[in-house]
Amino acid sequence: MNKDEIPSINKRKTSFLSASTLIKDLKALLKAGVLAANVLPVFSGFWLALHFSNKSFVDYWELFLLTIIGSTMVMAGALILNNWYDVDIDTIMERTKNRPTVTGNIPLKAVLLMGVIFTIIGFILLLLTTVEATIYGFVGWFTYVFLYTMWSKRRYTFNTIIGSVSGAVTPLIGWTAIGSSAHIVPIILFLILFIFQMPHTFAIAMKKCKEYSAAGVAMLPVVRGFAVTKVQIVVYVACLLPLPFFLTTLGTAFIVLATLFNVGWLAVSIGGFFTKNDLKWAHVIFLYSVNYITLLFLLMVIVTI
Repeated sequence: MNKDEIPSINKRKTSFLSASTLIKDLKALLKAGVLAANVLPVFSGFWLALHFSNKSFVDYWELFLLTIIGSTMVMAGALILNNWYDVDIDTIMERTKNRPTVTGNIPLKAVLLMGVIFTIIGFILLLLTTVEATIYGFVGWFTYVFLYTMWSKRRYTFNTIIGSVSGAVTPLIGWTAIGSSAHIVPIILFLILFIFQMPHTFAIAMKKCKEYSAAGVAMLPVVRGFAVTKVQIVVYVACLLPLPFFLTTLGTAFIVLATLFNVGWLAVSIGGFFTKNDLKWAHVIFLYSVNYITLLFLLMVIVTI
């Protein structure tokens, strides 16, 4: 190889690494996993609204794109602003110390600007759908950014309740892009998501209890301990049991499978009272919750195809 070619190769490698690092940083900044998980309920809400109003997806694909892209942009804006505001505690916590806001790979002013721009574009797109969908988008954004991130997260254990509200409005955004939310289905979808997030978040807080404690975040396991958290998990999971029976219009198969999902989660939750390894059990609860909500909302779509 000609020695003159070596600098050129090194430049290409550096460029590749820089691009790879940027993509990694953007995924961390956008909390890609959380963002993707919130898009599914928007889609399910939109799909079910079409189903129950006897409308064809083909006739509403443009509205669908506006709803999905708009809501995703709003949620991305909220997540970016959360990263911008939480940079001090993210520096302390092991699981967040590699975020670009902490490493400095993306300047904080740029992060703030990105959060604002994403939010504005998202709301403009949602306004092209319906006012009601935009209102629910704003409720989710405002609750997450101001009531959760900036007000309650570091002060009160009920921060989880507030955070759950922001995540639970996602199917309402999808549904109200088609019709009014004054219907039993979107209300139950909201309740399922709201209740699910409580044990899901408690499990994460148990797994990362030492980190939250060091960062001064008032999560329930930090303030009240594991025993109280286990009881809360069981109570919230038990509250999911009756909800599928309000969705009889989705058919017997859905009710049976959803009930099996709920009973299985309740059994795993009760197992926490007998476990010798709380952190391992919390990880199992976390994994179950992630798969639970994904399968449940996919199932809603499948049974209506």
